[in-house]
Amino acid sequence: MKTAIVATLAASAAAFAPAQTGKATTALNAFENELGAQPPLGFFDPLGLLDEAGQGRFDRLRYVEIKHGRICQLAFLGQIVTRAGLRLPGNISTDGTKFSDIGEGWAGSFEVPTDGALQILFFIGFLELFVMKDVTGENEFVGDFRNGFIDFGWDSFDEETKLKKRAVELNNGRAAMMGILGLMVHEQLGGSLPIVGDL
Repeated sequence: MKTAIVATLAASAAAFAPAQTGKATTALNAFENELGAQPPLGFFDPLGLLDEAGQGRFDRLRYVEIKHGRICQLAFLGQIVTRAGLRLPGNISTDGTKFSDIGEGWAGSFEVPTDGALQILFFIGFLELFVMKDVTGENEFVGDFRNGFIDFGWDSFDEETKLKKRAVELNNGRAAMMGILGLMVHEQLGGSLPIVGDL
């Protein structure tokens, strides 16, 4: 009995011992001021993907984040547009299947005829291999795919405005990744969502 009491007292005393804090890694210190480390989270790397990482690894992960953010923005917009009833006119294949015959969302992607799915796959592959990358080496930052061709007034902005616009794109991409994931989950659960409607 005395042993149990002593063990209980020792365990309760350990609860009041000061917690040991580890030092932040140099990788964390190296990237905590990068674009995207914004309030309220600041630099957020819960999986430790950048522990002991260099600038090359960070740039690769940022490139992937921007690319997936752009894809998810298109996917989310595609969900909203198709659920609103807007479709391309005409047929999606030579067998007479119309664009309007294809359903919405994840389930609709399985209704696309094989020839249409292959066209989509080859088009995405073409974009990935030849268009959506820095071909000329003129990029100002990771994810800049203008290649000295498309500008839309970017060069007329000052550096502060450019950083703000890049941060907005990064945050919109992050929100779209969560948004399309939420739509896909809700589509599997069923029910109805505001703006989107029945899933």
